[in-house]
Amino acid sequence: MNIQQKTKGFTIIEVVLVLAIAGLIFLMVFTALPALQKSQRDTARKNDVSSVASSVTTYSSNNRGLFPDANQLTSYNPSVSSNTTVSTVNNKTGAQSIKPGDGEIWVTQKTTCGDSSATEQVLKDGTTRQFTVVTKLESGGGAYFCQDS
Repeated sequence: MNIQQKTKGFTIIEVVLVLAIAGLIFLMVFTALPALQKSQRDTARKNDVSSVASSVTTYSSNNRGLFPDANQLTSYNPSVSSNTTVSTVNNKTGAQSIKPGDGEIWVTQKTTCGDSSATEQVLKDGTTRQFTVVTKLESGGGAYFCQDS
């Protein structure tokens, strides 16, 4: 009588199938990772805009309505994240179109937020006490985020 012994182990097809599934999982993770990082940086920039707006309001209240320049604002608000630079635009007031660079926050006097596109942020005329804080986001094709005072 012929008795065949069966050896235990994986066939080559099973090994290739497991490797293919693992490769697909790695591909999905590494494809989603840059989008997740952009989203996290955008969230940090939005938080920075809120923090800067609060700092401008506090500075103006403490200094009889004066508007801070970039150095005063930076020293007044140490909580801005490392991927953001604060710039103050004092020489232009009222209706205009602005284009902050990547990672920049622009603070503009006498304006309110208008329409936003992927190429510019439109600001409308505001009162002497109003200001806007604008930054460029990475996701959404480089859309702008604007916050009124």
